[in-house]
Amino acid sequence: MSAPADTRPLHGKVVAVAGASGPAGQATLRRLAYDGATVVGADIDQHRLDAALAAVRTAVPGADVHGQVIDLLDPQEVHDWADHLEAEHGRVDGLLHLVGGWRGSKTFFDTRIDDWDFLHDTVVRTLQHTSLAFQPALLRSPAGRYAMVSAAAAHKPTAGGAAYAAAKAATEAWTLAMADSFRKESTDPDGDPVAAAVILVIKALVSPEMRAEKPEAKFAGFTDTADLATTLASLWDRPAAELNGQHLWLTAR
Repeated sequence: MSAPADTRPLHGKVVAVAGASGPAGQATLRRLAYDGATVVGADIDQHRLDAALAAVRTAVPGADVHGQVIDLLDPQEVHDWADHLEAEHGRVDGLLHLVGGWRGSKTFFDTRIDDWDFLHDTVVRTLQHTSLAFQPALLRSPAGRYAMVSAAAAHKPTAGGAAYAAAKAATEAWTLAMADSFRKESTDPDGDPVAAAVILVIKALVSPEMRAEKPEAKFAGFTDTADLATTLASLWDRPAAELNGQHLWLTAR
């Protein structure tokens, strides 16, 4: 008698997660593994990455989860990573870009250009590198998905958040350009895209650890990391044509 087929929703999918050791990355690794995906997390710090992978394997016995130390500011490293994943697994069905950072000031005049330089590298440049490196493989996948996390601040900047809002706005524009490439280069017989680039919009994230540290805090409008992970894992439940180039709001507009 043959073994029963794996009916988990992401069985057979190969998904890469950039920024795997952060709270959002860890929650997403767990959810993807639970749903049956082959998950490959990347981070620049070996110890943090090892801890994140160990936590997933404890939470999800039998998880098909792997890790790779990558400097996302090195474009060649990122391209090599994408090529290696596709060669090893035969496909790459998703890249979830969960690399972030925040810098701000009390007033607009107090804004430091150094903050922009930091965010340009951490937020913008890393996304540019992952999107360029993984776009060809996602085009070849029958269900390629690229997702990044933006912020409501990009749509309503505050005086002290100029650098952060500008960085997030830049990543949104870049991702929409990637979505246009999918619209033009990856279509089914009906002319609809089969790959999708998606923007998830939050106010801020809150993890279980943050709630435990401040049990009295309301975290109004914040998105739980588990809810973000659920939304990311569900991207393969919807047609690419419905998702491509869309903003998915996880907080009030």
